[in-house]
Order: sequence, then structure tokens, then C-alpha cells
Amino acid sequence: MDKKPSGSEDEAAIRQVVESWTAAVRRRDFEGILRNHASDIAMFDVPPPFQIRGIEAYRKSWDLFFSWSSDPVPFDITEMSITASADVAFVVATMRCAEPGPDGKQKPLDFRLMMGLRKIEGRWIITHEHHSVPAES
Repeated sequence: MDKKPSGSEDEAAIRQVVESWTAAVRRRDFEGILRNHASDIAMFDVPPPFQIRGIEAYRKSWDLFFSWSSDPVPFDITEMSITASADVAFVVATMRCAEPGPDGKQKPLDFRLMMGLRKIEGRWIITHEHHSVPAES
């Protein structure tokens, strides 16, 4: 009889997917960034466009992110929670990043991240990604 993974095993696998994605972003490793994303990924990001659909559009969105600085850009998880069932999960996290400041140098940016994942053929795949920052009043 096959043993079903426990919730903590799934959570550890999901944590690894998210942590490997953030590490790939820090390395500017496009293959690593895309590795665990669905071909029909849907993403809502901080800069336009309003919505991105599909892995190629998702990949192109990283060109904008990397275009403003040749220096390494921080991309770190500051807090993360994972909720997982047998084949669907979501991740809620806060992240620390940077954006171009008025002088062109890095200015710290904290943002929120939400990911939706599905377990497909035993692998956790990111199907939805949402980055946001609080609206300024």
C-alpha cells in the first residue's frame, strides 16, 4: 500500500518550490524562475500590465524586473504561510525586494505575495501568482 504524503510533507515540498523560485530570481536564472510554473500561469503584478497569462508572457515580465539594475536585487521571503490539501494549496507571504529610486539606485520595497498551486503528477506547480503593494492614500 502506498503511503500518502502528510500535510507537513506537502508543506515542505511547497516551501521548497517557493524558496527555489526566490533563489532563482536572485540569480537571474530564467530556467529556475519558470521551472515550477504552469504553462497557463495567471499573474497579477505590481507594474502593468493588469494581468499576465501564459508562461511566455510571465517570462517576459521578468525582463522588466531585471532591466533597471545590473546589481543583484534582493528578493527575500520575510514571512510565509502555507495551506495545503491533497492537490491544491495556497501560499501567503511578505517579501522584501527593491525598486529604482529617484537617483536610479535601489530603494527598498516590501510587497505581498500570494500563490495558488496544484499538485500535478506528484509535483507542486504554481498556477497563479499575485504580487501587490498597499495603495498609497
